[in-house]
Amino acid sequence: MPDLSTRLVKSSGSPTTQVPKTHSLAEYATKRFRLAGKAYLDLGDPFFAPIDTLRQAADASGRRFVSFANYDYLGLASHPKVKAAAAAALDTLGIGALGSRLVGGERSSHRGLEAALAKFLGVEQVLTLVSGYLTNVTTISHILGSHDALFIDELSHNSIVSGAKGTAAETIIFRHNDLDHLDFLLREKRASYRNVLIVAEGLYSMDGDVADLAGLVELKERRKAWLLIDEAHSIGVLGAEGRGLWEHAGVDPQQIDLIIGTLSKTLGSCGGFVAGKEAVISWLRYTLPGFVYSVGLSPVITAAAETALQLVQEENWRIERLRQNAELFIDLAHDAGLDTGPAIGRGVVPILFSDSIETLAASSHLMDNGYYVPPIIQIGVPKDQPRLRFFISALHTEAEIRDVTELLAKRRGVHRETAAPSLSAAS
Repeated sequence: MPDLSTRLVKSSGSPTTQVPKTHSLAEYATKRFRLAGKAYLDLGDPFFAPIDTLRQAADASGRRFVSFANYDYLGLASHPKVKAAAAAALDTLGIGALGSRLVGGERSSHRGLEAALAKFLGVEQVLTLVSGYLTNVTTISHILGSHDALFIDELSHNSIVSGAKGTAAETIIFRHNDLDHLDFLLREKRASYRNVLIVAEGLYSMDGDVADLAGLVELKERRKAWLLIDEAHSIGVLGAEGRGLWEHAGVDPQQIDLIIGTLSKTLGSCGGFVAGKEAVISWLRYTLPGFVYSVGLSPVITAAAETALQLVQEENWRIERLRQNAELFIDLAHDAGLDTGPAIGRGVVPILFSDSIETLAASSHLMDNGYYVPPIIQIGVPKDQPRLRFFISALHTEAEIRDVTELLAKRRGVHRETAAPSLSAAS
């Protein structure tokens, strides 16, 4: 039964209708927050932890504070060369871009970063934006029209879903990584649309699995569709040189129509980019709303990201170390009977739990022992699939990986013993 009060409204010549009572914004927000799962916070709020303060306090007291919640995959965010490049840009160019690049002019570092990214990714051109999330939203909503269709994976990131909501095209959802289902939908519906865009992700940020890129390329070419791959979590992670899903799958990047990426993961900075053929990026440079109507990247950001990109290539050992750490983590988790879902054992590995309360308790247990792994419940994943999501870094030590999985395994054993009835009680 809805808890909204109603009132009768009468107008001349019209029947009586019931209209929900008007709420203040604060009342509305309180209700929505409650529906979103605010009650879980009564058990303790594991979110918005002041990680810098916690790390400093741990260092001062001789305790540990290890984060598995940050996607600094190659450990470059605090690299001395990255910090030095950012500091030099600050001294030379200042902080802000000071306007839209189209009408306010570019800073000298913008094109250099874009050229370096294009060369690394094996594409013709790259365009950078101030947010990775915004890049998906504005690109997807911009390139399709009312006579077009958008096919997205059912586990697509919210930025892809938001882009779908903003497009005039029809959105069609296919089962996660199920190319047979996608092919069936395309076979049934392709002829009804002018243009079709397929969107998938390189490394899925909640499950740690990957799309079948070779299959997607074959399918998009056979069905005369376009293909967009979101490589946010796969650049620096997949492929021997960290170039992303296309390198991992042995696919020519020129066969991908659009690659979306971010500067905030492996490159330890902030912002996003869209990559593709020169004709496409030139069109977007003058028309893409999230670029044209937004400020350009800060010179500090571009300097840090470009230096990090250089280090990805110069210090290739970091990619191998990340692979070793992630594979060790997933092997230990499996040995302990922990559920890692479909994760392939690269940068993202979830540990799945049976319910949200158990997930919150496991997160709290790890925090008590110096490991920061916030729970993923209700928002971002289905309600029946809560998890602890581990972002593995090249800087994590073998001892840390062994210890955190052992803590989870021991707690899981205690939880099972507590939850199981005794023989006498069962009889």
